[in-house]
Amino acid sequence: MKNRIAACSWSSGKDSCLSLYRAIQKGYKIVYLFNFISYEYGRVSFHGTKSNLVKLQAEALNISLIQKETTKDNYEEVFRKTLKELKEMNINQIVRGDIHLQDLQDWVKNICNQEGFKVISPLWESPTLNLLNEFVNLGFKAIVTSAQADKLDENWIGRTIDKDFIKDLQTIKGVDLSGERGEYHTFVYDGPIFNKRINIKNTEKLLINNFWFLDIQEYSVEEKERREVQ
Repeated sequence: MKNRIAACSWSSGKDSCLSLYRAIQKGYKIVYLFNFISYEYGRVSFHGTKSNLVKLQAEALNISLIQKETTKDNYEEVFRKTLKELKEMNINQIVRGDIHLQDLQDWVKNICNQEGFKVISPLWESPTLNLLNEFVNLGFKAIVTSAQADKLDENWIGRTIDKDFIKDLQTIKGVDLSGERGEYHTFVYDGPIFNKRINIKNTEKLLINNFWFLDIQEYSVEEKERREVQ
């Protein structure tokens, strides 16, 4: 089982969540999630998710979390240090939710190769419509927490990722269905591998530097019956 142990790069959104699920399905034992938040805001960059909400996700998944602060200037340095920490714990594989951004995939693989890591990309080159439908059909629950204002207006913020969302998004020209180019980001609050559900109670929409954000202000945690993924 040693060569099936891995850590998962965790953004708090749908793609990292589905890649985690697929990796578990393939027999990988995910012993850590690792997550980067901005030093300035204490949130996941671009997603806008507060650090404490990421911690709640990790608790709901029953997977230990490694969370690091980064700035625009030291991201690579912190990324490398995190890999070194994982290596000290005899972990040399990471799971990522990349889909089709080749430049990003190459950048990550180059660093990981230098640090002695294998990159596992369960979603790589999968049709984005299929991924969205799989995410919904499996029973995962997520909402839109950020969007590029020039592509998606404020009515998209706070929307649930469901069949209606997928249908409506297909009508918007120039938007990648997965949001892979940063058109939108999400926060996962429930799903088949969660043993707790994060109930979102109160939010506020904010427009910052031509990006819409959903600020999750009030929430609660609901215990669920634990189900093992087959």
